[in-house]
Amino acid sequence: MIANLENLSANNIYHLMTQSIIPRPIAWVLTESSEENYNLAPFSYFTAVSSAPPILMFSVGKKPTGEIKDTAKNVMTNKKMVIHIAHEQQSKAVTDSAATLPHGESELISTELETVEFEGFSLPRLKDCHIAFACTLYETKELGDVPQMLIFAEIQQIYINDEVIELDDKDRVKVLADKVKPLSRLGGAEYGSLGNIIRNIRPE
Repeated sequence: MIANLENLSANNIYHLMTQSIIPRPIAWVLTESSEENYNLAPFSYFTAVSSAPPILMFSVGKKPTGEIKDTAKNVMTNKKMVIHIAHEQQSKAVTDSAATLPHGESELISTELETVEFEGFSLPRLKDCHIAFACTLYETKELGDVPQMLIFAEIQQIYINDEVIELDDKDRVKVLADKVKPLSRLGGAEYGSLGNIIRNIRPE
């Protein structure tokens, strides 16, 4: 089939994009709504865009009511966030944390997820995630009629569980993806697990 996007509604375009751009990494983003009250939400329009400076980007839409989502509101106010890489056993918690809640009501309570101190950063991290990025707001950009907000987050620190790393032959940290078991987003209600790891050496 050939899909001509000029003839499709925004909802149908979203459906086709999320069905066909697979798998997508998930940014599981923790922000602060108020003192000791944290918001947690997943975003699958997410990627790294730069290493100098070290920048991650995720895209945030609006609530069904048209209001700005809590993640965007909190980031704009407090300029800080922690972006986690969820693992495959957390798919239900990731889904549950996508629920639309009143501002200030924490997904950490409904999902019963535990946080721990992120050493050297003012926000905590999720205890059971193997990888977490402590980030500050770099800039935002709005796109489209809705509009969609692109949040560019500058990485200040990276937490990696010692159990999922080893040193490679150049004494650099190698993250063992088969131990991280990262969760990815597919279309509709579907998620993907890592599956087979294929290794090819890049030519000189």
